[in-house]
Amino acid sequence: MSVAELVKDISPIRAFKGSIQRLQEYSIFTFENVRSLSSVWRYRRDTMEQMYLIGAQSFLIVFLSGLFMGIIMSIEGGHRLETFGAKLLVGRTTSLALIRELGPVITGLMLAARTGAKNASELGSMQVSEQIDALRAFGTNPIEKLAVPRLVAALIMFLPLTLVADLVGIVGGMLVSDLWLHVDPSFYWHSAVYDLKVKDLVVGFAKPVIFSFFISTISCYYGLATTGGTVGVGRAAVNAVVVASVIVLFNDFIFTKVIWSIL
Repeated sequence: MSVAELVKDISPIRAFKGSIQRLQEYSIFTFENVRSLSSVWRYRRDTMEQMYLIGAQSFLIVFLSGLFMGIIMSIEGGHRLETFGAKLLVGRTTSLALIRELGPVITGLMLAARTGAKNASELGSMQVSEQIDALRAFGTNPIEKLAVPRLVAALIMFLPLTLVADLVGIVGGMLVSDLWLHVDPSFYWHSAVYDLKVKDLVVGFAKPVIFSFFISTISCYYGLATTGGTVGVGRAAVNAVVVASVIVLFNDFIFTKVIWSIL
């Protein structure tokens, strides 16, 4: 066997071992985050700052995403239902799609891109410039100072942002159905709100909490594990966004399939 063939045989094994090692490191990092949640009051100013950066500055992109999703769902669903003479149900289909699936998932993907890149690039820059080592030298735990405030801020702010996307999408769908489909707003609103069940709300409002936890921990992990200078910072930001987005979709599938069956 030649050297090239030997390297080709070994490289997948190394990649697999590297993935297992990263998963182990991420599990330990997540455990440290959960164990350090009690320190959030000590760094409450950092938490409030992150709540503003993650929540308030993400309002516009979430608002527009929810608005266009509601408009698209209302147009597509309305035209399909109109062929069966059931366009009065457009409110129900729009609200169910937004609250159970599109609202949490679109918000999660938008925030995985924005918040994930932000956390990974900020912490990655601090890591390569040795600011993390300086914090440790002064006796400050980087997880308590940097990761936990971002985690708590995400847990607090993702749900209100998802509610904004849901509400704006439903209202946008109502305006479109009134102007283009000629559905009375009262019929639309009655169909959108009064046909919802408790488990629809439970599933739709629990997803942002799960998404926020993984988005924050994954992006902070990649940021604190950055190596390789400025190139490594860019690589960490890309990896954080990609992995967080995939995990959002995977958790959406698991949550919808398993939890929906239980409820």
